[in-house]
Amino acid sequence: MATKELPAYGDEYMHDEEEPTKCVGQRRGGWTTFPFITVSALGLSIAAAGWTTNLIVYLIQKFNIKSIHATEISNVVNGCTSFFPIVGAIIADSYVGNFFVILGSSILSLLGLVLLTLTATLDSLRPKDCKEHLETCEASSQFQLAILFSAITLVSIGMGGTRFTLATMGADQFDKRKDQGTFFNWYFFTFYLATIIGITAIVYVEDNVSWGLGYILCLAINAIGLAIFIFGKRYYRHIKPHGSPFTSIARVIVATIRKKKVLLSSESKDYYYGDIKGTFSPAVLGPTSRFRFLNRAAMKVEGDAQQQGKLSESWSLCTVQQVEDFKSLIKISPLWSSSIFLHTPIAIQMGLMVLQALAMDRHIGSHFSIPSSSFLVFTLLATAIALSVFDRFLFPVWKKLTHRSMTPLVRIGIGHILNIIGMACSALVESRRLHVVRTHNLTHQPSSVTPMSALCTATAMISLVIAVAFYLSTALIDLFQRITGWLPDNINEGRIDNVFWMLVIIGVINFGYYSTCAMLYKYNNIVEDSEQKSETAVTDA
Repeated sequence: MATKELPAYGDEYMHDEEEPTKCVGQRRGGWTTFPFITVSALGLSIAAAGWTTNLIVYLIQKFNIKSIHATEISNVVNGCTSFFPIVGAIIADSYVGNFFVILGSSILSLLGLVLLTLTATLDSLRPKDCKEHLETCEASSQFQLAILFSAITLVSIGMGGTRFTLATMGADQFDKRKDQGTFFNWYFFTFYLATIIGITAIVYVEDNVSWGLGYILCLAINAIGLAIFIFGKRYYRHIKPHGSPFTSIARVIVATIRKKKVLLSSESKDYYYGDIKGTFSPAVLGPTSRFRFLNRAAMKVEGDAQQQGKLSESWSLCTVQQVEDFKSLIKISPLWSSSIFLHTPIAIQMGLMVLQALAMDRHIGSHFSIPSSSFLVFTLLATAIALSVFDRFLFPVWKKLTHRSMTPLVRIGIGHILNIIGMACSALVESRRLHVVRTHNLTHQPSSVTPMSALCTATAMISLVIAVAFYLSTALIDLFQRITGWLPDNINEGRIDNVFWMLVIIGVINFGYYSTCAMLYKYNNIVEDSEQKSETAVTDA
């Protein structure tokens, strides 16, 4: 029987003739939606960067929270804003779609910014400011903290719900991969531009004009972004919820447990492939032998759920593709776990960098002072420059010398090495700062400030990794504070440089772990994969 030639996996077959039926409104989508989505992203991202970046300083100066504790709170908030996108994605994919998740999240963010603005403008919602040279300050009341943390919770949920969902919705407006790629390029350019504006212009207003005005600006920009997003509703293509990949993972686990006593079969007819019309993937040839026990989830047995006389996916029956996807996730998990400790030092340094900057002379001339939280812009700029150098110089030179492209694992390894070097540079800079402070018995370093270090990673890690890294950084800061004298509230009396040296040691150990995982990892080569399938898989006649 003649067979139709299948396109390469990942090509335009994903947008076959039946695909548009998933959308409401055939003529919606396309570049008409681009200005609405990108301008909305610009407004929401500026507002988010404006309040998150300067949170440590706000907690210290306006709520009299100890510096290290303020850093821990900030890390937890950053962890939540990186974790909430996962929750938002699950809700969008499984239930209500991207539009309503973004709409609801933006409204929550708006409400949170209203509360945050009130804490900055109403004296009754915050303690009295500390007077200089006083050893004790008035602590915040339970009511004041309740309002503050309610505001932070709302804006964190709102920020997390829009961060990546808005990008996904934007990509859904296009059918062609080229258009999607162009959209993503502009979207992330907009995102980083907004972040730079937020951590420079908005933070400057908060530090040098008033916190109230700074938060009012965040509130107004957030409201404008939300209004523009809503105004573009008539032009959006709305994709129906099709289920979350996290649900598929859970179903594979549950189905495997339910069928733990079922004997595995070597016959293709005993496995469920689902409706594979219009799709192609090597996995549909049959279950592989790796993690063979998981194949039970795709085995057909008596009692499996049926619809209209045919087997259907359920919590006791999964497709071969779903099982193989879960196996791939398990395969990559060791490498994934190593990236947590790649981001943890960065998360720790982000908070401590602000404390270092607060203790330094940040004046340029007699009238301008760099806001302490704006120092994070140096990391963004250094990262952008480093990535450009890698892309235009290092990678082409590598290919010329080795006659092959640099693999993703090697690129990540370079990120590990740069992370270690960055921590070592930070330790040396802090040692020098402390030497100057203690030699001259100063409360602030007299010299002008320069960037602490340039941290760069070779690839972007997923949101969950970043969230775990921020949570872990909070635990490590608490641990260092409890068992050492390195992190007192007055950092001039501490040894932040020792913290960085400890992170260097952790980084070296983690790099060894990563290198081991990378050496044991095998890429999915198309030819090798096909040969393996011919030996281990059972094919349907």
